[in-house]
Amino acid sequence: MGEKGREFQKWLSRTPVQTFILCPLVVIAFEFALHNGTLVFVPFFVPWGCLLLALGYLQYLFIGRYRMPRAGGSWGIEVPPDQIVATGPYRYTRNPMYLGHLIFMLGLAIAFWSWFALLLLVARAVWFHGRVLRDEQRLEARFGGAYAAYRQRVKRWIPGLL
Repeated sequence: MGEKGREFQKWLSRTPVQTFILCPLVVIAFEFALHNGTLVFVPFFVPWGCLLLALGYLQYLFIGRYRMPRAGGSWGIEVPPDQIVATGPYRYTRNPMYLGHLIFMLGLAIAFWSWFALLLLVARAVWFHGRVLRDEQRLEARFGGAYAAYRQRVKRWIPGLL
């Protein structure tokens, strides 16, 4: 495989590419095939699904832009942050960017009223939860008691619940 192929493969392996590009393409292809070359929509649900698609993506994008200058590191966890961010959206949930991915996936399932997209949402949620558990181990090793205290104050996923 040439350099371009490796770069493309690396690009495809990025989490945002998978969530915001590949998953919608796979759902559209699946639904298209399932319904013999047409896409079937339930008109009542399309606007709600599209709203969640937009909100999920914008949450990911804007929270990433909020976090980067405050924490350093990279958009993912490949380059760990230089400090803990416990302000803004991080006061309410420890993983608002990942939560944006899942909100987007829920919007995909609702917009297409697709059981296949719902299965993808569940699979992505399980995958993100495993990633969060690994991220938390690395962050606790890096920041020690400060991160442990943050974990005690702020819920992992849903503010006040989970």
